[in-house]
Amino acid sequence: MVALVSVVLTLTACSVSYKFNGASIDYTQVKSIQIENFPVRSAYVWGPMESMFNTQLKDQFANHTRLSLVKRNGDWKLEGEITRYDQRNKSVSSEGYSAQTELSITVNVRFTNNKNHSEDFERQFSATSVYDTTRSLNEVQEDLVKEMFENICDQIFNATAANW
Repeated sequence: MVALVSVVLTLTACSVSYKFNGASIDYTQVKSIQIENFPVRSAYVWGPMESMFNTQLKDQFANHTRLSLVKRNGDWKLEGEITRYDQRNKSVSSEGYSAQTELSITVNVRFTNNKNHSEDFERQFSATSVYDTTRSLNEVQEDLVKEMFENICDQIFNATAANW
């Protein structure tokens, strides 16, 4: 009986909060986020890339936090640019031709936490995807870019809202 009371007292005295979206935001301090548009600054550009990334990043924070998206003076601010979008041969077939191609994207991010500047950073986030060269880039590009942007937005979210 004493052990049961001890366990109950311990559990009620310590509260642990798990959030299934991974966010660890103190909403008493941080209420808004300002996400600037990330322009494409890479040598190779695919037209819809910029709007796809900007929409995905804003949706990530809208769907997984209670932060208000503001145009200026946000408690948090995300800005940056898409700095690399390229492809290279990944593997060679027995005939000596390219069998797979690797597509990669890198995004440079500047994060400013106006409530705690010790958490500010500038960092690059990257993702890659491989496709068979039996298919053209035009066939696979939209799906691969979307998949890579989801990965990069998850990385950005984890580095900012989840403090990972």
